[in-house]
Amino acid sequence: MFDCDSLKYDANGLVPAIAQDHRTGEVLMLAWMSAASLRKTLEEGRVTYWSRSRASFWTKGESSGHVQRLVEVRVDCDRDCLLLLVEQTGPACHTNRRSCFYTAIRDGAEVEIMAPSEA
Repeated sequence: MFDCDSLKYDANGLVPAIAQDHRTGEVLMLAWMSAASLRKTLEEGRVTYWSRSRASFWTKGESSGHVQRLVEVRVDCDRDCLLLLVEQTGPACHTNRRSCFYTAIRDGAEVEIMAPSEA
């Protein structure tokens, strides 16, 4: 069994977790996980993050229905970042876009590259 405590957490006991669509490779979002939220994710198969603003667990899609089913967790070489391969139901972003990364910087200007309806 994977030892969640073997990761290098920051001073707040958190590690960044990047959610990526397991089929397309599209990066959907970045959030934070504690050892406890990672354990919960591994046990239940539904991705649970640690909400820094609420200081509590945040199971993705709990209120919106836009859940993330865990397919695989990957640990980076420094053991201080996670890549979560997920099956995303609906949009991943709270702005109702498929990905949180919908703003590009092109020629020094910000450009929205994904409309909310493109979820």
